[in-house]
Amino acid sequence: MPSQLLEVRVAAFADLDARTFHDLLRLRIDVFVVEQACPYPELDGRDVEPGTRHLWLTRDGDVVAYLRILADPGGVARMGRVVVAPGVRGGGLAGRLMTEALALVGDRPCVLEAQTHLVGFYAGHGFTVSGADYVEDGIPHTPMRRDG
Repeated sequence: MPSQLLEVRVAAFADLDARTFHDLLRLRIDVFVVEQACPYPELDGRDVEPGTRHLWLTRDGDVVAYLRILADPGGVARMGRVVVAPGVRGGGLAGRLMTEALALVGDRPCVLEAQTHLVGFYAGHGFTVSGADYVEDGIPHTPMRRDG
């Protein structure tokens, strides 16, 4: 039986080794570009910004969940690229990821652009709808905010 050891990792871009960044990007591309059939520029330049923090979970060394926290103007944290690997969905990893991310954000205001079907999930972590729904890359989104 596998050990199922879950580890939380956090790093700035400068602290990521090439293999880890490859594995993080592969998960993001496999889900956001391939699974969701949305060809878009996944590498938007924000991964390398000094204020960006990459947060991911590994299980037995494999990346199973990921998000990034960007430093927006005015001290606002912006969460994005929240993803869980298809084979492990439904096991609470998204909740664990959000709990860890919100601990990093602390009492700073935090915003995100939720896929609309996930509004309830984010509401469970203290986010509220902060604007009108919109469609991006064929997927409905809802802006949300959490004030510390």
